[in-house]
Amino acid sequence: MTERLRDSRPAERQAENVSPLPPVRFAYDAHTWKEIAHLLLNFPVALFGFIYVVTVLFTGAWLTVTVIGFPLLAAGLMGARRLGALERRRARALLGVRIDEPSPLPLRTKNSGFFQQLWMMLKDPVGWRTILYDFIRLPWGILTFTITLTSLFVLWPVLPYIARGLTNADRAMVRGLLSPSDELERRIAELESDRGVVVDTAAADLRRIERDLHDGAQARLVNLAMGLGLAKEKLLEDPEYAQAMVEEAHGEVKLALQELRDLARGIHPAVLTDRGLDAALSSVASRCTVPVKVTADLDARPAAAIEGIAYFTVSELLQNVSKHSGARSASVDVWRTEERLLIQVWDDGRGGARLDGGTGMRGLAERLDAVDGLFVIDSPQGGPTTVTAELPWRDRSFDGGHR
Repeated sequence: MTERLRDSRPAERQAENVSPLPPVRFAYDAHTWKEIAHLLLNFPVALFGFIYVVTVLFTGAWLTVTVIGFPLLAAGLMGARRLGALERRRARALLGVRIDEPSPLPLRTKNSGFFQQLWMMLKDPVGWRTILYDFIRLPWGILTFTITLTSLFVLWPVLPYIARGLTNADRAMVRGLLSPSDELERRIAELESDRGVVVDTAAADLRRIERDLHDGAQARLVNLAMGLGLAKEKLLEDPEYAQAMVEEAHGEVKLALQELRDLARGIHPAVLTDRGLDAALSSVASRCTVPVKVTADLDARPAAAIEGIAYFTVSELLQNVSKHSGARSASVDVWRTEERLLIQVWDDGRGGARLDGGTGMRGLAERLDAVDGLFVIDSPQGGPTTVTAELPWRDRSFDGGHR
């Protein structure tokens, strides 16, 4: 008896040392329930979409022989856009699929009449893809609803795997038919953004010119007019004093003319119009506080707009070299490669230039991006700094006698 107790004690100690089994957990997490809810909603949503599509499509097609057929079909396509937006929201909430909204149709333009807007709505690819999506979804919605509802009672241990497989097919349908046309929509979004950048840049340039005229040349011309008026009054009473005031006014005229020349150079320098990019960049380099070597390998002149952007890009970069780089030398290289104009500005300064370092570099990048250009900065701490700008090449047309 004692031996049996001795033999049982190690077994009891061993049983006490064994860790308890983990508690039973429910296998269905929140993501699985969202997928199940999406599959169960497929049938009513698909039924509504199918009824809408059949009603709009067939009614509009039958009535195209009348006056109201095409407007009714166009309105149906606009309504299909709304259904597509609701489906994208449902997929985002229940399936975690995030799809960008397609660009709205530009119907509120000034020059578009009723028939142009009607034709734009009738050929809307987003609306037609949504029509196709809703048309083919009804059998799929019936199938997924039936499988999911049956599996809840019969195949519930493997329902998460079934739900994942079915919702993956749903994700593919949503991405394939309800996502915007990748290249076209991306291009439209870029053009809308670039248009805003161009408008903002033009407005900023106008404000700068107005401010420079008001604070510079205009103020000097006002002082000049007042000085000449006083000199006219003193001409008979005190000729020597009047002569001194005229000499002072003469100096103000010279300063005002210089400020106007600088302002005109900032708008569009005459040397750029008359002699081209090579001479204009050499003129900019001569005003830089750092010795700059300019090399321009161009067999023709680009379009005036591209030429102006290239000039102001180099001018801004050389101003940064003068003010912030601490460089001892710099270089500017301009050349053409196929249909691109490339600009590279290099300096041996302290480096550390970044796009987010200030508004100047960011403004240059936005200006180049507005014309499908590129702007790349390579500026490690300690230098050197290399800034590469790339612009599309556009041939120069005849304008005012210049090629």
